[in-house]
Parts: sequence; C-alpha cells; structure tokens
Amino acid sequence: MKIYSPERKAAVIARMLPPHNQPVSQLSRQEAIPIKTLYHWRSEAGISTLPVSAEKTPPGEWSQEARFAVLVETAPLSAHAVAEYCRRKGLYPEQLQQWKDELMQPGQREEKAEIKRLRKENQQLNREIARKDKALAEAAALLLLEKKLKALFDEKNEAE
Repeated sequence: MKIYSPERKAAVIARMLPPHNQPVSQLSRQEAIPIKTLYHWRSEAGISTLPVSAEKTPPGEWSQEARFAVLVETAPLSAHAVAEYCRRKGLYPEQLQQWKDELMQPGQREEKAEIKRLRKENQQLNREIARKDKALAEAAALLLLEKKLKALFDEKNEAE
C-alpha cells in the first residue's frame, strides 16, 4: 500500500469539493491513485454524495441539503456560468435566488416550532387559571355557607 503525503491528500480532496467537483474516476486517472483510496478519503473527509440532478426529482422538491449544495457550487460562478449550470440541472436562476433568500431568512421552522410551543404553554396556563378560578369560587361558596350557618346558629341561641 502506497502512502500519500497529507498535502497531496488535502489537494485531491479539495478537487472533490465545489467549485471543482471532479468525479472520483477522473481524479483516479489523473492522479494515479486507486479509486478505493479516493472513496475512503472522501468518506473520511465527510463529503456527502448528494445527488443533485434534475432527472430524479424536480428542483422544487429537492432537500435543503441538495439546495445548499447547489448554492455552494454556483457561488463562485459568473452569471453566464450560472445560467449554463442551471440549464444542465434543469433549474432557473430565479430559483437559485429564491433559495438563497430563504437561506438568509431566519428559520421559519424554528419560528413555527416556537409559536406552537407558546400556544401549548398558553393553553396550559389557561387551564390552570380556570382550575384556580373554580377552586376560588368553591372556597368563596364554602365561606358564605359557613357565615350563613353561624348566623343561623346565633339566631337559634338568641331565641332560646
């Protein structure tokens, strides 16, 4: 087994990442490194192999990770290169801008989750208030009955 320098390994891994995105088979031929070694390096580096293709799913249904990968790939490109990239992937440049805007906005999922949590907490507090109101009304009724009972016994004692 041949040992490669860390610098060479880092350089080859960098060519697997955007903006280069060179396929492993092509890198293997160019660098004379076995394909299995390159796949191992790629998995060690944590490089995902998300398929970003228009053939499988329409762009509107791509995952957040796939959209982000497209944005990273197109970030350093010129407008002409972005247009060409979009044609290859079956995208519109407007979709890229929309995805970028969505990414820049505060997380709508987090906001929705926070609203849901606050509503649940509000309902719980309202239930607790209603329970305490009932207990207070019951206590007031008992005090009133106690007063009436004392007043009734006081009248009987005075009459005797």
